[in-house]
Amino acid sequence: MKKIIVLLMLLALAVPALSQYSRSEITKPTDHDSNPNSDAVPDVYTISGNFERIVVLRLKHRTDLLAGLSKGVKMEGIKNGVILAAAGSVRGYHVHVVSNRDFPSKNFMIKDPTRDADIVSMNGYVINGRLHPHITLADEMESFGGHLEPGTEIFTFAVITIGVFAEDVNLDRVDDKTHR
Repeated sequence: MKKIIVLLMLLALAVPALSQYSRSEITKPTDHDSNPNSDAVPDVYTISGNFERIVVLRLKHRTDLLAGLSKGVKMEGIKNGVILAAAGSVRGYHVHVVSNRDFPSKNFMIKDPTRDADIVSMNGYVINGRLHPHITLADEMESFGGHLEPGTEIFTFAVITIGVFAEDVNLDRVDDKTHR
């Protein structure tokens, strides 16, 4: 009987933690979603340039990862750059991943504010001051990730390395869904 009571108590404690996880699909249609690919847009678009500097950001415990990254980019005056690496850990996460193959694009928003994980990697871009970060996280069971969203809270710390392009490098078209 005592074992049953203990099991019921553990189950009662586990249910609220499980209910924190959420997954929802959203569609963000734009005016350009119905446009076909244009022959005027090349299949491959290249940009060449050199990093003028490397910036390392350190974010502390309980900082929102996306907000802290954004603040660091503004503090350093980074206009165009490449997110090269990251390490650290989180107390919960919020990401989105693509969930279809045609326009308009749909995304699954995946959030679990109670799931701790290590930051395995981060990459992405700073495009004209806007962030486009992707993150990979891992716990003892699996690796997972996606496009970083607000609500990913740092546990121990996060260290992010950004390669900053010189002012003459323009990345505007890199993240442009209409340029197709």
